[in-house]
Amino acid sequence: MTRKEKIKHVLKNPLWIIVMLNNRGLHLLGDEAYIRLLFRLNLNKRANLDNPQTFNEKIQWLKLHDRKAKYTTMVDKYDAKKYVGNIIGKEHIIPTIGVYERFDDIDFANLPDQFVIKCTHDSGGLVVCKDKKKFNQKMARKKINKCMDKNFYWSSREWPYKNVKPRIIVEQYMSSFGDNPDDYKVHCFNGKPKIILVCKDRFNQNGMSEDFFDTKWRHLDLKRPNQKTSQEPISKPVKLEEILSYSKELSKDIPFLRIDFYIIDGKVYFGELTFFPASGLRPFVPEEWDKKLGKMIKLEDKT
Repeated sequence: MTRKEKIKHVLKNPLWIIVMLNNRGLHLLGDEAYIRLLFRLNLNKRANLDNPQTFNEKIQWLKLHDRKAKYTTMVDKYDAKKYVGNIIGKEHIIPTIGVYERFDDIDFANLPDQFVIKCTHDSGGLVVCKDKKKFNQKMARKKINKCMDKNFYWSSREWPYKNVKPRIIVEQYMSSFGDNPDDYKVHCFNGKPKIILVCKDRFNQNGMSEDFFDTKWRHLDLKRPNQKTSQEPISKPVKLEEILSYSKELSKDIPFLRIDFYIIDGKVYFGELTFFPASGLRPFVPEEWDKKLGKMIKLEDKT
């Protein structure tokens, strides 16, 4: 969100001031109160957290009530590799070149010509280097250090991130990705894969497309607001059954989990684990899908 957009938000509803202060380190509200505020501001409705029915309401409920220690490991971009590798096999993990406490600890002279830098504790702390000779180390340092100074938990109270140790990892750049790798995001409900989101052309100047499918690869009339769908049919991936099998293993005994995969040279690679897509703060189109997806999540002592 740009500075101008933020000002418009505040003028439209002064409650956005609380969000702005929160994001600057002044945490005026506890988790539940802040989650209710974000829900109201982003979705223009009150969150029913006593008896949640929709997908977005249940995601908020899970933030507050489903807090298992292993979730911290699962969202840590370094620790998650070992966790997932032990379950589905280390051959499905993108190789790590190094892990560091500080950006200035990275020995760029000994890195390959292509690599990826990630923060382990947040969403968005990512820098891709395709040619080390043209790599802007100063800009990369600025971006990564800004992310290192933040605790991602505070932005929307996603509890698993609260105690993730901030670190930096350098990963192998998978050259077969090209500029626009397809990303298969499997949405699992109580251990059962049911919805696959395919993200294409992520780095295309015309914008990324998002298309939802069921596990039989039927295209669903479902999307997020202002999100375009692919202009061309998306073929069913040859490795779909393998991806679904891994997703079932990884999501066992978890109310909701999204598992991201890539297929590179015919081989499946793990991307990341996500408990709260869009932090449960974006509507669906048509709106009825919010309730449809909500019914798929069975909460303990809830419907």
